[in-house]
Amino acid sequence: MARLGWVLFFIMFIITSGLVYKFIFSGLTKLADDGRNIILLDNSEQTFFLNEMRGFLVAVEQINKGIETDNMKQISSAARNVGTRDLSKVPTSLMGKMPLAVKKMGLSTHKAFDQLALDAEQLGDKNYTLSQLNQILSTCTACHALYRVH
Repeated sequence: MARLGWVLFFIMFIITSGLVYKFIFSGLTKLADDGRNIILLDNSEQTFFLNEMRGFLVAVEQINKGIETDNMKQISSAARNVGTRDLSKVPTSLMGKMPLAVKKMGLSTHKAFDQLALDAEQLGDKNYTLSQLNQILSTCTACHALYRVH
């Protein structure tokens, strides 16, 4: 009887490990002709994901305008709009399909916008804000170089 318990435990461990790997680490992807990984999403997930990226782009534009006009309030507001406050709205199905690297880059980008907003309010240094924005953009560029959605 004890042997059966260990066999069942081992089988469940293998199944659980496979599911953890699939839904936390690898996501649902396939290799594209251009060498990037395609994240396979349904229409609603793709719409959500692309809206998030467009939100980042709008924020970058508003932050750049704020830097140009030395408007820290505009910078902070734009950055907060794409910070971590709305992460609970991300569909769980989408989280299961994204590779771990994409999840990490996305979360770090949201957090970086939160930090940029805070620093714009507290420091008021547009050169420092520009440096932070360049760091964020390097993460965006890296993600776009490695992944696309379909």
